[in-house]
Amino acid sequence: MSLKTAARFNNSGVANWPERFADLASKAQDPRLIDYYQQGVVSGDTPLSEVPFVALDFETTGLDSQNDAILTIGLVPFSLQRIRCKESAHWVINPHREMNEESVIIHGITDSDVKQAPDLNIVLEEVLNALAGKVVVVHYKKIEREFIHQALLVRLAEGIEFPVIDTLDLEAFVQREQCKGWLNWLKGKKPGSVRLAHARERYGLPAYAPHHALTDALATAELWQAQVAYHFEPSMPIKLLWQ
Repeated sequence: MSLKTAARFNNSGVANWPERFADLASKAQDPRLIDYYQQGVVSGDTPLSEVPFVALDFETTGLDSQNDAILTIGLVPFSLQRIRCKESAHWVINPHREMNEESVIIHGITDSDVKQAPDLNIVLEEVLNALAGKVVVVHYKKIEREFIHQALLVRLAEGIEFPVIDTLDLEAFVQREQCKGWLNWLKGKKPGSVRLAHARERYGLPAYAPHHALTDALATAELWQAQVAYHFEPSMPIKLLWQ
């Protein structure tokens, strides 16, 4: 995909993240957040091939960040060339509420699984250290961004901001681009599903059992590598795609 085409990706209004981090570092109150922001983020002109990424996934008690809570956190650091499985991490978090039946059916995490787990505040420094200096890759940014922001607002009275690559948004963009043109219109071609499993299948990636934070983080990292290999140029600046 050309730079001109990629520039049509809707990331208008995106912050200059290095400048934003410097500003946030000067305003943050919690020392863990200050340290996170002070470690900075790559320049927007950095080629994708040189960006350190970390895939991030949460399992939660529901989909409403105002009323639901994080149950597990999975993350996998990687680059376009290599996935660092040995540096991956997984945390179980106490949500301080009873699980509802619907969420247990989805992710299989029960009250007994989280009863003795630590609060997010206990493992926050570890989580932030694993994210520091990297661009976060997620599949549906609303979950990871809103849940951790809200969780920190409750615990620290201040939230968190960070740049993301959203593989769901990018797959939706790719699908729309591939369906353009009068011939595709005549054929009735429509964009394909952008669910994680369906998107991975499109690139010939193996099927993984869903709804485990660490497995889904790995699946997201692999999907992003495939998306770049198929549709983007490794020399493309990160600022065209991060949000």
